[in-house]
Amino acid sequence: MTPGNNGASTPEDDDPFGYLYADGQANGAQPPSGGYGYPNSVNRVRAVGTRPYGQQQSQNATAPYGQVPQQQGAYSQPNAHYAAPETLPGGAQTAQQQLPTGGGGRGGRGPNHKGLLIGAIAVVAAVVVGIGVAMLGGDKDKDGASDEVGTSPTQSEESKPSPSASKGGAAAQEELPKSDAKALRLGGSAALAQDVEGAQSEGGIYVGNLNQVGSSVTWTVNGVPKDGAYTVFARYSTADEDQEMTLTVNGKPFGNKLNLGNFAHAKDGDFTKGWTKTYAWPTLNKGTNTISLSCQDGDKCNVLLDQLWLKAGQVKD
Repeated sequence: MTPGNNGASTPEDDDPFGYLYADGQANGAQPPSGGYGYPNSVNRVRAVGTRPYGQQQSQNATAPYGQVPQQQGAYSQPNAHYAAPETLPGGAQTAQQQLPTGGGGRGGRGPNHKGLLIGAIAVVAAVVVGIGVAMLGGDKDKDGASDEVGTSPTQSEESKPSPSASKGGAAAQEELPKSDAKALRLGGSAALAQDVEGAQSEGGIYVGNLNQVGSSVTWTVNGVPKDGAYTVFARYSTADEDQEMTLTVNGKPFGNKLNLGNFAHAKDGDFTKGWTKTYAWPTLNKGTNTISLSCQDGDKCNVLLDQLWLKAGQVKD
C-alpha cells in the first residue's frame, strides 16, 4: 500500500458487503472470513477480554495502520470513565472494590438485621402472652362456673315448705323412721283403701276419706336421735284444686298449713296421675314425737295419703 493509493483496504473505504457488488468482486472482494470482505482489509475482531482497559492512549503515539497502539500508564490504574464487561469473571482481571457489609442506614450500610430480629422476637412474645391470657381466662370461666343443680323443689314433685321457727343449717343426712299408710292411727271418717293405683305403701294401700272435717291421721315417731330441726315428708295424691290441711307436732299446731298442691297437674278426679309429695320443717325432740295431719274448718282435704317419713335438718328432697 503506497501513500498515494490507499486502495480498498483502508478503513474509510471498507465495505463489509463489497463482495456482493460487481466492482467489489472486480477488486477481489470475498465473503467475510475474519475481515470486512476485501483482501487485506483491517481485521477488527478480537476475542473477549483481550482489549486492555484502564489505560490512556497516547495522543501522539504512532503505530502502523491496523495495529493497536500501546497503552500508557499502569495496567492496574482504574479508568474513571468506563468499566468494560471484560472486567467481569471470564474477561480481563481488574481490581474490584469491596462493598461495605455494615448495617442499614446512611453511608452505604446494608439492612439492619439486628433491628428486624428484635422486632420479630417482640411480635412472637406478644402472641405468646396473648395466648396465655386467653387460656387463663378460659380456665377461670370453667372453674368459676357453678355445677350445682337447682335445690328448689319442682312444682311437679313438691309443695312450698311450711317454714319452721328455726331455719338453721341442715344436719347430716341419716336414716330416720318412715311410715306406710296402714301404720298410721286414723281418726274421724279416715279409712284405708287401695282402689287408686300408684300408692307406694305395702299392698298399694293408702288413707282415704280425709275430706271430712274431723278426719285425721297420727304418726307416732320413735327413735329421733337428738333435738333439732327435721324435715317431715308426705306422699299423697290430689286432683284439680290445690289442698291444705292442719299439721300438729307434739300436740301443738304447726305455724302454717301443710301445702298439698296439685303439683302433678292431674285433671279433676284423676287421682291415679296425681301422686306427688310435699314437706315441712318442724323442730322435734330426741326420742318419741307425734305428728298429726287433720282436716279442720277452712281446710281443703280432698287427698289420698300414702306415706310419711323424716330426714334430719331442713332439706327439700
